[in-house]
Amino acid sequence: MAESKRAGSGEQLSATGRFALTGRILAVNILPLLILGSGLFYLDSYRTQLINERFKLARIEAQITAEALAGASRQRQEALLVQIGKEQRMRLRTFDAKGRLVADSFALADPAFRFNDISDDNWEQRFSVWLDRTVDTIVSAEPVQDYVEPEAQDADAWPELARARELGLSQVRLYDWQDGTPVITAAVPVGLQGATLLTVRNAVDITESVRTARSALFLAMLVVMAASAALSLFLARTIVTPLRLLARAAVRVKQGRDREVEVPRLPQRSDEIGLLARAVSDMTGALRQRIDAVDSFAADVAHEIKNPLASLRNAVDTLPRVDDPELRQQLIAIAAHDVRRIDRLVTEIAAASRVDAEISRATLERVDLAELFANLIRSREDRGLNNGRNITLDLSTARGPLKVLGVPTQLERVAENLLDNAVSFSPPEGEVRVAIRQSGRQIVTEVCDRGPGIAPDAREAVFRRFHSDRPDEESFGNHSGLGLAIGRAIAEAHDGTLVADARPDGEGGACLRLTLPAAAA
Repeated sequence: MAESKRAGSGEQLSATGRFALTGRILAVNILPLLILGSGLFYLDSYRTQLINERFKLARIEAQITAEALAGASRQRQEALLVQIGKEQRMRLRTFDAKGRLVADSFALADPAFRFNDISDDNWEQRFSVWLDRTVDTIVSAEPVQDYVEPEAQDADAWPELARARELGLSQVRLYDWQDGTPVITAAVPVGLQGATLLTVRNAVDITESVRTARSALFLAMLVVMAASAALSLFLARTIVTPLRLLARAAVRVKQGRDREVEVPRLPQRSDEIGLLARAVSDMTGALRQRIDAVDSFAADVAHEIKNPLASLRNAVDTLPRVDDPELRQQLIAIAAHDVRRIDRLVTEIAAASRVDAEISRATLERVDLAELFANLIRSREDRGLNNGRNITLDLSTARGPLKVLGVPTQLERVAENLLDNAVSFSPPEGEVRVAIRQSGRQIVTEVCDRGPGIAPDAREAVFRRFHSDRPDEESFGNHSGLGLAIGRAIAEAHDGTLVADARPDGEGGACLRLTLPAAAA
């Protein structure tokens, strides 16, 4: 049940991440389009500019027409109203000094234009009207009065006419027709008799121009937004889908329910997702190797400690029943030897288990291997650990500094184990030769002894934990069999290698070769 809950939580987190990532990709791709789409609303300023220009034109046309009508006869005035109305597509009315309608171009001749009947509009026109009103609402445009023909045909029905008569100046006003097109009226005095002229123009071209630009921009934005959304979803799918596969595999690996969980490597992906998949797969493989190594290490430790514990137990159990002083001393010596062996095993096991952890926490430093081995050889000589063996340091083939990047204490442990191994296999008063040189970008250290050597088929086995093939004259249990295993672990943790080989000069003995990357200058 607990595993099921953990699996569910992993799936939920994966799904949440998918929606979050998809939403972010969509937002990043669509936000610029929305900013571009805001141009739909700023077209309102374009419409305002057009109307302002048309205001000026309407005032000028009304004044010119009024001047033409001022000195003309009644018959000539009516002819001018009809002619100008047809040419300019306007409706012209004249009023006398008392505000009564004198002449109407639409009554004198056929109308020069007709207002659109919104009952016949198709869906495109209705959508355009709706879009105009929506934009006006968003930009908080000032409300415009609807254009309605007054029932009483006199000057008082028109506010702009009343103001023109009052001030004696031309007046322009904006109305809206039912289809959203602007209606511009201009009122201007005619001569000095109190007569006035009213012109009415339905500026359909302004609305058509704005709607055309707005519709084109809107449709383009919709098309690009749809394409962007599709591409964003495709991009999100190419990213989220493999991430979900990796997340599911990681959850199953974490739960440990399926030992053979295969983390997808996505070999067809050469991008960062593919690199991530392969990195996760390699990491999982390395984790499994670590787990297997820990299991094997624990089994080996249990096996190795059982032997001295069994011997110690037999000695302790037998000791109370033995009266012979000499035999009792032998049993006590065996018990003490077993205790020392267990202590040595525990110490070496603790050191082996801490190698990776200590290196991961430590700060890498530049270490001169020549200086390290020279100091270590001198220290072993002072402590009497060489047992009469002569250890020489050969730097004759060295060219330049012999420095590597690593953890000094760990590298010293490798050197100590290599020297200890060579000394233990060398004959009395034998020679141990340490040669250090640079080969390309590697620093190679060879520790060679004159012992019995290592058979070719056993050169890899000496690096196995608790492997010990000691000389017959050496006391059993003096070595734990972990020295070379620890040395190789430290070398590999420093991106190096440690191998066993025959002596390069062809003489008898073994040679352990430590190779580490040279430190950059």
